[in-house]
Amino acid sequence: MKKIAIYGKCGIGKSTTVSNLSAALARRGLKVVQIGCDPKADSTKGLTGGKPITSVLEVLGLKKTGSTLDDLVVEGDLGVLCVEAGGPTPGIGCAGRGIISAFDRLEELDAWGRLAPDVVLCDVLGDVVCGGFAMPMRKGYADEVAIVSSGEMMALYAAHNIANALANFATRGYARLAGIIQNSRNIPDEDDLVRRAAAELNTSVIGIVPRCDLVQKAEDQGGTVVSCFPDSAQAGVYHALSCLLVPDLTSKLAHAGTAPAALAAAS
Repeated sequence: MKKIAIYGKCGIGKSTTVSNLSAALARRGLKVVQIGCDPKADSTKGLTGGKPITSVLEVLGLKKTGSTLDDLVVEGDLGVLCVEAGGPTPGIGCAGRGIISAFDRLEELDAWGRLAPDVVLCDVLGDVVCGGFAMPMRKGYADEVAIVSSGEMMALYAAHNIANALANFATRGYARLAGIIQNSRNIPDEDDLVRRAAAELNTSVIGIVPRCDLVQKAEDQGGTVVSCFPDSAQAGVYHALSCLLVPDLTSKLAHAGTAPAALAAAS
């Protein structure tokens, strides 16, 4: 099992990227769990027909210790298993507590042993790296951290904060930084800006996701590009990125004849 935490500034397209990666990995025949770690609990909407699912915090509020995996995990598109940590009422309580409560309950229920996923993707808000939001960085919860960024100043600033948090706690068993995923916004010299920022952080750009109107069209349908437009070049980008992030499981391809050509080229 490989566990990857994907961080990024709010609004950078992180959840869209993660959902498309989940779909691409599932198309390869892998069993995927996606955990949304944002108080808005909207990470997995692209895998559930645009409909929000009940968050772990909501379930715990209703059932306390009587909650089961069936209460917390919803099977979405392509068989991706979806979990939303959730958060408190806006203005009340600590948002990071939702993440802590979600992970604690999943551990109590032996989720990974019982679900037996090949890949776990955690979609984590990266504007604030407090104790709760930093929890998925820790070794055991994630093997690697990838950061979604564009060439915009505030997105790169958030990327620096996330990378610095990993560096500061490297001796405490935190996950390693896998690199930056560029979610392009078509600003001038964007590729160079992100590449130079990655170099400053002693990492690299894992892949570049071009700006594409198919992303919005898929979201309007409550889905991902990988599902709604499976033969598109944009779907091929997500498939190739999935192979770069999870190269050691490519032998489990179950749909090699249906994936775009970019997938075969990447693997």
